[in-house]
Amino acid sequence: RLPRYYRYLGELIESGVQRISSKELSARMKVTASQIRQDLNNFGGFGQQGYGYNVQYLYEEIGKILGIDRNHNMVIIGAGNLGKAIVNYSDFEKRGFVIKGIFDNNPKIKGTKIRGIEVRMMNELTDFIKDNEIEIVALTIPKEAARQIAKVVADAGVKAIWNFAHTDLNLPDDVIVENVHLSESLMRLSYTIANRK
Repeated sequence: RLPRYYRYLGELIESGVQRISSKELSARMKVTASQIRQDLNNFGGFGQQGYGYNVQYLYEEIGKILGIDRNHNMVIIGAGNLGKAIVNYSDFEKRGFVIKGIFDNNPKIKGTKIRGIEVRMMNELTDFIKDNEIEIVALTIPKEAARQIAKVVADAGVKAIWNFAHTDLNLPDDVIVENVHLSESLMRLSYTIANRK
């Protein structure tokens, strides 16, 4: 839930809110106040009884816990619609996720730019990862290619993969994989709609 807290606190800062109680935060987030206190106490005491939480301080501290108080270099593999959408979403940079490169195997788009970032060919990938200290790779390619490319980027030293390919990746334990299966999210919504009485 920490990313959600971070997002809500950012919205509070934009609204000029300086402090908030766990009760007020729970009403906004639809989480119990005791759950919020328990979550935040796992990382240290950020609040004061009778005062609540200093919004700016809590925002900064959660940012440190999430590791977004520093930049993370990343590349996007796949310059199709999803890859383009990710590159064009500027909020990533505000959170410290810096897109350094885009890779695709289509020679027709080699050298074109998306939001000022050049599309490169896959044969440049390994050297680019090493030369630019890439930590995170987003895979927005078909599942057959994703399995092969995931191994290549893991061998090149990537620490984490944001996997949009509709497949599970078999990688060493030291490579973190975050699977984002869009159709599964829609099926969860469908299930909830079907079972809401």
